Amino acid sequence: MSYPVTFEADYVERRSRLTTLLRIIFVIPAVIVLYVYGIIASVTILIAWFAIVITGRYPRALYELVAGFNRSLARVTAYGLLLADPYPPFSGGDDPAYPVRMRFDGPLPRYSRMKTFFRFILAIPIVILRYVINLLLEIGAVAAWFVIVITGKLPRGLFDVMVLANSYTARSDAYLYLLTETYPPFQDEHTRAAGATSAAAP
Repeated sequence: MSYPVTFEADYVERRSRLTTLLRIIFVIPAVIVLYVYGIIASVTILIAWFAIVITGRYPRALYELVAGFNRSLARVTAYGLLLADPYPPFSGGDDPAYPVRMRFDGPLPRYSRMKTFFRFILAIPIVILRYVINLLLEIGAVAAWFVIVITGKLPRGLFDVMVLANSYTARSDAYLYLLTETYPPFQDEHTRAAGATSAAAP
C-alpha cells in the first residue's frame, strides 16, 4: 500500500545562473505570502485537532486548506533551496506542470483520537530526524548554489540527495499537520520523477 502523501520532483540539469545567484532575493515575495498562509493554516490545524479528538474525523474543507499549505510550503522550499528553477505558484492548489508536486489521498474515514491527542509526543522522533534532514538539505543547497553559478548545471547525484531530504521534510509536515497518521517514509516509487535534462538559458 502506497503512502497517502506523495512527493515528486523532476530532474532538470540545466539551471539559470542569474536566478540562482539572486535566489535569496527572488524568493522573498513567496516567503511573505507563505508566512500569511501559514498563520491561517496554523489556526486551521488547531481547529482540526479539536475536531478529530472530538469526532474522529478531519473535516474535508480543513484538510484541503492544510494540504494546500503543505504543498505550497514544499514548493517554496524547493525553489528557495534550488531544487526547482521555476517560480512557485502562490496558491496551494495542485499544479501538475510545476516540477515539484505533492498529492494527498484525502482525509481518512476515521482518525484515531488517541494518536491525534498525543501527536505532539508521537512526533518527537520525527521532529528530531527532520531537523537533521533539514541540515542535509541546507548543505546540499549551498553546494548546489556554487555548482550552478559556476557551471549552470545541477548534478543528478546532488539533486537526488536534495530530493530525499525535501521529500522527507514535506511528508513529515503532513504527519505534523494531522493529514496522515502514518510515520513518513524517506521516499517511495513516486519520489523522483524522470524529468527533462535541459532548461532555460543560464
